[in-house]
Amino acid sequence: MGGGRRRRGKEVAAGCVGGGEGKGGGGGEGRGAAEAGEKMGGGRRKGENGRRPVVLGEKEEFWGYDLEGLNYPTATTSLSVSSFARALSAMDYLRTVVPSQLTAERGSNLVVINPGSANVRIGFAHQQVPFNVPHCVAWHLKGQDEGPRRTVQDQMLNTQATATQTREREKAYDIIASLLKIPFLDEEAASNSFPRKLGRVEGYAPHQSRSDTTFAWTNVMEKNPKLSVATERSEHNAGEKDTLDSAGTRGKGPHTDEYKFKEFIMGEEALKIPPTAPYCVRRPLRRGHFNISQHYSSQQVCEDLSAIWNWILVEKLKIQLADRNLYSAILVLPETFDSREIKEMLSIVLRDLRFSTAVVHQEGLAAAFGNGLSTACVVNIGAQVTSVICIEDGVALPSTNVNLPYGGEDISRCLLWIQQHHQTWPPVHTNPMNKPVDMLMLNKLKESYCQIREGEFDAVAVVNSFDQEHVASHKTRLSALNVPPMGLFYPTLFVPEEYPPPPRSWFQDNEDMLEETWHMEFPRRPDMPDSFYPSGNGGLNMWDYHIFPRRLKKDEKLGLAEAITNSILSTGRIDLQRKLFCSIQLIGGIASTSGLVAAVEDRVLHAIPSTEAIDTVEVLQSRSDPSFVPWKGGAILGILDFGRDAWIHREDWIRNGVHIGSGRKYKDSYFLQAQAMCYYNTQ
Repeated sequence: MGGGRRRRGKEVAAGCVGGGEGKGGGGGEGRGAAEAGEKMGGGRRKGENGRRPVVLGEKEEFWGYDLEGLNYPTATTSLSVSSFARALSAMDYLRTVVPSQLTAERGSNLVVINPGSANVRIGFAHQQVPFNVPHCVAWHLKGQDEGPRRTVQDQMLNTQATATQTREREKAYDIIASLLKIPFLDEEAASNSFPRKLGRVEGYAPHQSRSDTTFAWTNVMEKNPKLSVATERSEHNAGEKDTLDSAGTRGKGPHTDEYKFKEFIMGEEALKIPPTAPYCVRRPLRRGHFNISQHYSSQQVCEDLSAIWNWILVEKLKIQLADRNLYSAILVLPETFDSREIKEMLSIVLRDLRFSTAVVHQEGLAAAFGNGLSTACVVNIGAQVTSVICIEDGVALPSTNVNLPYGGEDISRCLLWIQQHHQTWPPVHTNPMNKPVDMLMLNKLKESYCQIREGEFDAVAVVNSFDQEHVASHKTRLSALNVPPMGLFYPTLFVPEEYPPPPRSWFQDNEDMLEETWHMEFPRRPDMPDSFYPSGNGGLNMWDYHIFPRRLKKDEKLGLAEAITNSILSTGRIDLQRKLFCSIQLIGGIASTSGLVAAVEDRVLHAIPSTEAIDTVEVLQSRSDPSFVPWKGGAILGILDFGRDAWIHREDWIRNGVHIGSGRKYKDSYFLQAQAMCYYNTQ
């Protein structure tokens, strides 16, 4: 794949940042939809917002930040004089401190929590990467120790694709096939008997089994402590006469009274529980919200969140409950959460997990800081939700936020549908909705083989069947592996599972009735009309600030390229738009898909209306693993936060909660425009 930015004309737009030559995008008349034979080339970043990394001292770089350019908020902030003095003192300290020393000093007692629908990332702020744990828990169903039971808490909510959805999906496949220069769906099925070209994936030979580790079911049994002590005492008293008998009793295995089922199972082990074991897997988050339904109450969701996070803190970070008062928590939360959901998470962190203080940061803003950017269009492609938001000078613009209800798991299920349609999937019962282990397998196949490229692309892989406790392996050919990721641009290719949402009244925060005058504490922007200042309880999302216009309307059929384009164009300023189109940042697990960067540049360029004076699109390369960039940004914000004016103390939260007129309100944590402790300029 070649390098370079996507351009329309011969000259780089004046508002774009970064250097380097770019490939032609087809000229001024190429602004419509891409034709069938369009080539998708590669694209790489030539610069980072026109800045070079700043080296501190001799060799160390502090995440690409120019500390000389760090500015603390002035005109739009409510910082006190003492806070400003602390800020000046912090500036002097930052100019002289070695980055590794700063990280070690201030990051050892900071725990960064970045929850997602499929995984939760938790770790100390001084860590290079966090612990990435499946965001689920499997609870033992007491009294149901024999026979299969419901394995997923909300499985009864699944629905099948309708006839209309199937027609739209097949139509989307044919559009993608014309772009990738591969046979259409019906042609593919008709030519199934002919030998096909096998692609090489990361050095994988077509006729060899990929180096998959041997699958093993999770051991769901553990020793019964009380019975184990009694058994040892009886063995000791019985003497050598009963040694063989007692040994035989112990050797009978887990079905004896000496063993019992584990009360709960966490992490990836929860996804690999045998189908006959009496366990139910719960996922507290679904599509960027609490997974509340008639089968899964809000209390259960909060209890499961607390149990999962507490298990990670104890087992991975080795922080016992008694020592939590020595630590502070940084919550890096997606833009999809409502106010009540965020407050519940704060209660979990401060009340249940017993951290001394906590602060909330927006995931999109944290992602920009994680990559050392002050201005960027952050595109977060998660497992179940894709979100787009623009950042300007270290400030998130809520009116640019777009949330799309699809992500990596939809690509995995689409991969299965294509293989089943082409009859290349082995004759086994694969159900990723009801069997978590099937989704785990599909995700690994997607990560290993799916990529965006022209031409027919197949590969040989090993598919497992998990219907019985004995796992059967099948060597099969996976076809059209470049089609599923293209569903991001043509979402009708995805048929998302249906989960009837809880009534919106659940998310209506009763305490919001106290907030109708809160916006009066913040100065009005002169360039905003009165209509942008809602009164009363308007049902604002926690990230919808009163001093900014409402966010873009959600459209489930909106493709990724159109979402990025609409988000950037909603800023309304041509200079900012040009800068943002040249500063697109892809994060999330899917961001590592081969060929995605070039596809985003190409599709976004053609999604820009011809009336807009934009001719260059560039996706910036991530500094680290795209999955962990928001988590790293939260760590950076926490380490650099010397004033901590937006931090919430445990005692204040438990005793007062939302307290109008107090020095700290929970809402302060979300007004990042006023409370962001530092940002740096591009100039």
